Amino acid sequence: MSAPAPSSPAIVDAESLPRQDEVLTDAALAFVAELHRRFTPRRDELLARRAERRAEIARTSTLDFLPETAAIRADDSWRVAPAPAALQDRRVEITGPTDRKMAINALNSGAKVWLADFEDASAPTWANVIGGQLNLIGAYTRAIDFTDERTGKSYALRPDAELATVVMRPRGWHLQERHLTVDGRPVPGALVDFGLYFFHNAQRLLDAGKGPYFYLPKTESHLEARLWNDVFVFAQDYVGVPQGSVRATVLIETITAAYEMEEILYELRDHASGLNAGRWDYLFSIVKNFRDGGEKFVLPDRNAVTMTAPFMRAYTELLVRTCHKRGAHAIGGMAAFIPSRRDAEVNKVAFEKVRADKDREAGDGFDGSWVAHPDLVPIAMESFDKVLGDKPNQKDRLREDVHVEAADLIAIDSLDAKPTHAGLVNAVQVGIRYIEAWLRGLGAVAIFNLMEDAATAEISRSQIWQWINAGVVLDTGEPVTAELARRVADEELANIRAEIGEEAYAAGDWQRAHDLLLTVSLDQDYADFLTLPAYEQLKG
Repeated sequence: MSAPAPSSPAIVDAESLPRQDEVLTDAALAFVAELHRRFTPRRDELLARRAERRAEIARTSTLDFLPETAAIRADDSWRVAPAPAALQDRRVEITGPTDRKMAINALNSGAKVWLADFEDASAPTWANVIGGQLNLIGAYTRAIDFTDERTGKSYALRPDAELATVVMRPRGWHLQERHLTVDGRPVPGALVDFGLYFFHNAQRLLDAGKGPYFYLPKTESHLEARLWNDVFVFAQDYVGVPQGSVRATVLIETITAAYEMEEILYELRDHASGLNAGRWDYLFSIVKNFRDGGEKFVLPDRNAVTMTAPFMRAYTELLVRTCHKRGAHAIGGMAAFIPSRRDAEVNKVAFEKVRADKDREAGDGFDGSWVAHPDLVPIAMESFDKVLGDKPNQKDRLREDVHVEAADLIAIDSLDAKPTHAGLVNAVQVGIRYIEAWLRGLGAVAIFNLMEDAATAEISRSQIWQWINAGVVLDTGEPVTAELARRVADEELANIRAEIGEEAYAAGDWQRAHDLLLTVSLDQDYADFLTLPAYEQLKG
């Protein structure tokens, strides 16, 4: 066991890792402890407010723009702070966890930005939490390289001018870090990730002409954005960097946040950089919040819900309109395809879909978009280059033609598609395969040529839950029941065993993954986040 010197109020309870003392210095832990004492009580209040709001949605089956903040939306005079030079051009962003190989490949990818992910693409083992921090410090000091033991291939950073700008994503407010406690309480994972990264790197990044830039996940209200803003103000004073050094891009990946986009930018206006249109978490949030709203809120197969669905189109158009009205970047969604090294035809079809998706985003006014693999960077770059040319962004496109009503954002029944048996099977397949990898410490997992993260597992298990509880009848005429879900899950477990062989099956965590998926899909008491019960089973 490892513990810092008595002078630190933070207690580390984990197996000691190589070089962890470079991250867990007394000064860094003291900063994290101060963040915890100042801001965790408000975090707790805001989590309780989430539950209250969810209960209100269950009662009314509706949402609306907030009347109490109408004056902020009506005031056309305010703008977010101007983007720093390093964040002016964000036309392609690559996402991924912070392991060493990914760090080097992402920084070298040719993308303008790397979303260095401590959240949905990273299972929060202590080794991943500390290793990610070490890898980012190593990237900024150019003390990072990697040799693949299996292939012998070596990886090293390109010159600084060719590297992507890092925007780091900490964990969401709901997650704890069990290995780090202050005053007997676990510190929120968000404050651990943010605190250690900011303390070690803020000044170093500013000296390099960049800055401490963040993506903020799972935000559900402008009050949560206000909390983050207060964290930023305190942190900048604490370490002695100028106010406004921080820039934050907020993922609008919850349905409640979609009704508060302007207010979220307003709360963060001195530190705001933009908003991002996430897809799977957004759909997961719709199911979670309207799960007892009846048939009109039932989503079809997840792959049938494209960004051209009317309610998704309303969401993305409103996001672009809101961002550009307030001088912020609008960042589009994920291209999750993973190229096949064996099937050129699969690649061709997928690349055409990615190109069409990125062409649509660029044409709609987005300033950039996400990809999950370096091979997709040139495709997305071409789409945005055609629209942007030499301009760094298109924030001058105000999209004043966009008019979105409150009801448009939750018009789920505007979709023609219906749930299918194949969709149920896919939800079970992705759920089991992703959870098994997560329990082994992997947060970004290639499944059926798509890069899946925790968000896709969330929508998978949520749809199973919703279809059962809404009494959905599939295209086969079969009603979705707990018994059917169990049968499909058992068949998938047998298929995996046959596919990978007895030795690999025995070495994995397949039964636990199967059981956990069924638990969070079938329990009447719907778990707010899959990762909460999963974290209790995560080793390390």
